Amino acid sequence: MVKRRTASLDLDAVFAALAHPIRRAILEQLAGGDATVSELAEPYKVSLPAISKHLRVLEDAGLLKVSPEGRVHRCHLDAAPLSAAFGWLTRYRVLWEDRFDRLAKHLEKNR
Repeated sequence: MVKRRTASLDLDAVFAALAHPIRRAILEQLAGGDATVSELAEPYKVSLPAISKHLRVLEDAGLLKVSPEGRVHRCHLDAAPLSAAFGWLTRYRVLWEDRFDRLAKHLEKNR
């Protein structure tokens, strides 16, 4: 059995959470400030249980914190996991930019 590092598992959860457009939109909404579950569900034509599942995926990935206030659940964004994902992507951006630069030089040379 292959064992993965915890950081890798965390990144897997973050990228999986970002894979759905509703979850990305919820994160964008939360970037503007805290919101209740009902406020987050309002723009979407899906059931409240479906929104709850999306919120659970975001929470499991560490992107969302939920604070119960009586019967209302207030959600706020935790951007730290996004920073880790951005760092991972940045390493590969440098690699691809280098490859594109070499390709451009090759194509220019062989014009």
